[in-house]
Amino acid sequence: MDRSSREPEGVFAGGARAELSSRAARALWWGSAFLVLGVLGTSVVVEGVDHGWRLPVASVLVFVQVCALRWLGRAPVTVLAAVAVTGLGVWALLPAVTLTGALLAAQVALCVVSATGPRRVAAGALAAMFLAAPPAFGAGGPAGLAVYLLAVVLASTAGQWRRAQQARTRAELHRVVMEERARIAREVHDVVAHTLSVMVIQAGAADDVFTRQPEQARQALRAIETGARSALGELRLLLRAFRPDAEEAGTGDDGVGEQREPGPSLARLDELADTVRATGMTVNVHREDATAGLPATVDLAVYRIVQEALTNTLRHAAGADEVNVRVTAEDGCVVVTVVDNGRTPQGRGSTGQGRGRTAQGRGRTSQGGPVVAGAGAGAGRGLVGMTERAHLVGGSLRAGALPGGGFEVAARLPMERAS
Repeated sequence: MDRSSREPEGVFAGGARAELSSRAARALWWGSAFLVLGVLGTSVVVEGVDHGWRLPVASVLVFVQVCALRWLGRAPVTVLAAVAVTGLGVWALLPAVTLTGALLAAQVALCVVSATGPRRVAAGALAAMFLAAPPAFGAGGPAGLAVYLLAVVLASTAGQWRRAQQARTRAELHRVVMEERARIAREVHDVVAHTLSVMVIQAGAADDVFTRQPEQARQALRAIETGARSALGELRLLLRAFRPDAEEAGTGDDGVGEQREPGPSLARLDELADTVRATGMTVNVHREDATAGLPATVDLAVYRIVQEALTNTLRHAAGADEVNVRVTAEDGCVVVTVVDNGRTPQGRGSTGQGRGRTAQGRGRTSQGGPVVAGAGAGAGRGLVGMTERAHLVGGSLRAGALPGGGFEVAARLPMERAS
């Protein structure tokens, strides 16, 4: 893939000295060549018609300038020096051609140097152009000097404006890339963290009853397989969306149509709850019909918040054997609450972006399922990620321990916001 396919047209690449894309360099050459031939070339022909041998020599110098501009995108400083010298030669041969007109190609080169070169080089190029101010004053007086200085300053300013414009473009591209990377990271985290938490619990349960209750161990292993297949399906959907060579919808790698698994949404909330129930946890789900038909971004945010809350319950709620999930509609918003009955470690209070809870040891729920031990000192970025998801769709989220025990995650998301 060439540079032009990766960058917006005309964007300067980063580095000590930015370079124009090949297409932009060709456009610059044709435009500047047409300008120099149209303005300076015409002036040379008109003013040199009665000067014998000076006309062809000046014409050759103009032709040299046009040819030198071909390398303006690659070596603007060298081109600036070349066209400045040849421009002064044209002016020396035909003084009737003003110095400002004779140095037209140099002004174009100065603009490119100011736009693409280091600031110190651009300042030096501008100072070098000012060295021609005394001859401009001598030939045209104050008016000639003013015209020349104005033309030079405008050329330099145009280049600086172009530099600032490209800097803004690069900053915006960088911001978009960083946001997209963060979004992908959140999606991968949500898929992998939830599935692995369930698989760890099931693996522990299978190990505990492998000898005494082989059929229960087989059920745990089948649950691990089902969870892994589901996670792989979600990851395929996610990665397919970012494949640069993605085929049209419904076509697999072999060109044969494939049945795509539906993406995560509230329609699959019961499936999500079933994966947690398979660990022995009681999951009660209540969802109002009014929450159907949400914008895609809000629908996904609700699903991921519930998924992460259930994952944190499995990983960090000590002694929890029941969790209640409610998705309701209220005043134009979808309200999501996930409440478990786990024990909260002493000293842990309510937090909007808390670190979760740590379970000590692995025991049994009232239904015989295992309770996973806490991993480290809390839930990591789980609650932070849920809060970010809520904020992305214009909502809010709070999470914290309840006075009577247990932990609650509550989110309020606008139903009409699709950003």
